[in-house]
Amino acid sequence: MSFVIRRSLSTLIPPKVASPTGIGAARDAVRMKRIVTFYSKLPRGPAPEIKPKGLLARYQHRYFGKNESAAPIFHLIGALVIFGYAQNYYFHLRHHKNNAH
Repeated sequence: MSFVIRRSLSTLIPPKVASPTGIGAARDAVRMKRIVTFYSKLPRGPAPEIKPKGLLARYQHRYFGKNESAAPIFHLIGALVIFGYAQNYYFHLRHHKNNAH
């Protein structure tokens, strides 16, 4: 068996918490009790969903998360239209506000 295959299998197998020789030994009983209590306190079930923090994270979670949509494309087009009009107004239209061409 190659090293890579053994390494990939070792991540699937949980660590050995009890050996057959140490189960009945009195000196390992306390150690086994600590291990059992540690594993019994671990959370069960799926991990809770992490709430996004910040403006960009909330936007990504809303439009790129589980419910993907085409809204970001329309947001980009709208932003470009607004930016283009603002540029056009600043460089051209404001000079013709009170004067006819």
